[in-house]
Amino acid sequence: MTDDESPGLGLDLPAQPLEKSAAASPYRVLARKYRPQSFAELIGQDAMVRTLGNAIASGRIAHAFLLTGVRGVGKTSTARLVAKALNCIGPDGKGGPTIDPCGVCEPCRAIAEGRHIDVTEMDAASHTGVDDVREIIEAVRYSAVSARFKIYIIDEVHMLSKNAFNALLKTLEEPPAHVKFLFATTEVNKVPVTVLSRCQRFDLRRIPAEALVEHFRRIAEIEQVDIEPDALSLVARAAEGSARDGLSLLDQAIAHGAGVVTADAVRDMLGLADRGRIRRLLSLLLSGDAAGSLAELDEARTLGIEPTALLRGLMEQTHAATRTKAGGSADPLASAEERAASEELAGSLGWGQLHRLWQMLLKGLSDVAAAPDPNEAAAMVLLRIIHAAELPDPATVIARLQAGGETGAVSVPAARAAPPPAPRAAAAPAPVAPAPEPEPAEDPAPASFVALVDLIERRGKAIRASQLRREVGLIRYAPPELVLKPLQPLGPNFTRELTDDIRAALDARWTVTLGDGEAEPSLQAQEKMAEERAREAILAEPGVAAVFAAYPGTTLESVSSKDANHA
Repeated sequence: MTDDESPGLGLDLPAQPLEKSAAASPYRVLARKYRPQSFAELIGQDAMVRTLGNAIASGRIAHAFLLTGVRGVGKTSTARLVAKALNCIGPDGKGGPTIDPCGVCEPCRAIAEGRHIDVTEMDAASHTGVDDVREIIEAVRYSAVSARFKIYIIDEVHMLSKNAFNALLKTLEEPPAHVKFLFATTEVNKVPVTVLSRCQRFDLRRIPAEALVEHFRRIAEIEQVDIEPDALSLVARAAEGSARDGLSLLDQAIAHGAGVVTADAVRDMLGLADRGRIRRLLSLLLSGDAAGSLAELDEARTLGIEPTALLRGLMEQTHAATRTKAGGSADPLASAEERAASEELAGSLGWGQLHRLWQMLLKGLSDVAAAPDPNEAAAMVLLRIIHAAELPDPATVIARLQAGGETGAVSVPAARAAPPPAPRAAAAPAPVAPAPEPEPAEDPAPASFVALVDLIERRGKAIRASQLRREVGLIRYAPPELVLKPLQPLGPNFTRELTDDIRAALDARWTVTLGDGEAEPSLQAQEKMAEERAREAILAEPGVAAVFAAYPGTTLESVSSKDANHA
């Protein structure tokens, strides 16, 4: 038996004649050579296999299936396996649909070799038009030639045009009993909901890294390749849950190592930094050794390690330490040395330090990706982390201020907790001080122009109140007389409309006129000036100044209205 006739080979290449020598056969990559030929070989999708098995055993087989998931998790392979399961007739030719197709009957072999006349596989990326769908619609009217079911497998179905989807809807909703549709897509969000509602959907999961490691180990044994366990772990991590991606990387690693695959060779191939280098760099950062950190970065650059890979390694180490500190389960692929390093780091750093380190690395990763020179950006990220490591955490600063520590500054929490002194409270401007809402009958004339505007707003005239705050300045407020200066163009009926609004709010007749004399700034401008005065007063407080001195580069983002009113 030649290599091409052995079990467990791909579905993309028909079997070769016996007289053809193995040396003349073209090399087939591992991703095709080890396509699953049965549901038992499909790794990481146990829930879907169990559901399909129960459906086939009970005869509750849907007329359309939609398989979705990331690349390389087995969508197309599953569709072909379903086609074999539905059309298998068993070795004796008398079997029915089964979750364990025999693989030896004529339908099984023909489907595996891609030559079955009743199983049509179409790539929607290259057949996107409505004419391609019309061919399917015309063909479904005819019974299967030799199989139990006529099956249509449409890969990357989301690539079909809108008209093609619309043309398929009626047939997809009520197909003939002998027709089954199997759709596969990586972008299910692009499939119309009208199509989704007519299909039985299966979401194929990312394959766990430990399952990929075991899968790759078995393949390495079959291929007679000597591969280190750490190298398998690196390939499984880099695969990100995709069996096809992992097998492609494994194929590359075997070629890279000439039949012997080591962890160092895989790191070189993937451009990764080794774990020891990551731990060494992280130790230098936390100890504040700027020169040593930059030297480590330069050495990594010389070895061809990308700055982004270096920062990702630091993030992985920080994440592992944080999970360890939180009591989470350790990475099953991590070595004993890596787990010990995570425990040591978790014990030496507090929660605040771990979170701050993670955020700075995350921000640094985006900076490196956007920078013209990634190596320069990476150096600045490392120096930023070293600088931040020298700063005390907020709890330490507050405790030092409360105890009257080195800064000798007034405690910020004490200043915030203590009631404001009486003179400061008395100095608060009366117009903006909160007061109970006056009853119009008892106090028909508000005490100030600000109170009048507030009253108009409470009476349901929010637009008018906004106009009074932004577009006019007060010249004279002497109830029942009001003289305003326009700061922006007003409507021709402004004074009459405002008079009516005041009469509705106060049940009194007022005289409203517009003048051109000296006027106060608008109420909006006054509020901004009050906020600026409050900002200056807050920045002048000794406790705040001490915090700013402890954290260089800190800024005061905003001032609340309460602070502005008491400024």
